Amino acid sequence: MADKDDRNFPGHIGIIMDGNGRWAEKRGLARIIGHRAGMKAVEEIVDRASGLGIKYLSLYAFSTENWRRTPIEIDGLRELFRIYLMNKVEKMRSRGVRIRFAGRVDAFGPDITKSARDAEEYTKNNAKLTVVFCVNYGGRQEIVDAVNNLLSERVEGPVTEEALRSRMYLPDVPDPDLLIRTGGELRMSNFLLWESAYSEYYFTDMYWPDFNGEELEKAVLDYSRRERRYGVA
Repeated sequence: MADKDDRNFPGHIGIIMDGNGRWAEKRGLARIIGHRAGMKAVEEIVDRASGLGIKYLSLYAFSTENWRRTPIEIDGLRELFRIYLMNKVEKMRSRGVRIRFAGRVDAFGPDITKSARDAEEYTKNNAKLTVVFCVNYGGRQEIVDAVNNLLSERVEGPVTEEALRSRMYLPDVPDPDLLIRTGGELRMSNFLLWESAYSEYYFTDMYWPDFNGEELEKAVLDYSRRERRYGVA
């Protein structure tokens, strides 16, 4: 990758994969066709991230707010998740990818929940790239769940950042260095609210199905040229 500055290279990238439905509607297609195209984009981005040496990739696959969509679209997304877990896990394992999930996955039913946990177990020894699928995930809900865990444990004394952080969904995963959002919206939509306190943002008008490996490299290169100050002037 030309001009990459290894001294300032993201170890963890989070992506809000937005624009699948609008991509399909623009072409006169059903929204679920856009989600299918988005799944293909996931494959390419995982491969390219692995090739770039990214260690963690968090993908916002389904938010807690997505339940407001039509039953037809939700059922279609469930089926896509099921198909992905059936057909892609072996390929990811063979390429050194570890699969993890963040969010309340059990809301998708016992079959998908079992497939998700099986995928985590099957790939747990891989270390080249960890892909976190954020499914039925909401940043506020994650914080609320962490607080409730603290309350249930009857932790004594004042609550510290470390105590709360250790009760997030995946406390061992480092905070994202770079957050990417496709689809032209300029907001983070309840994604990794706690973890993104010092993340850099990258927005693009491109719909997710069109976001390819070259676009990922462009975002990484843009990040590598920034100076992260962490509150220091």
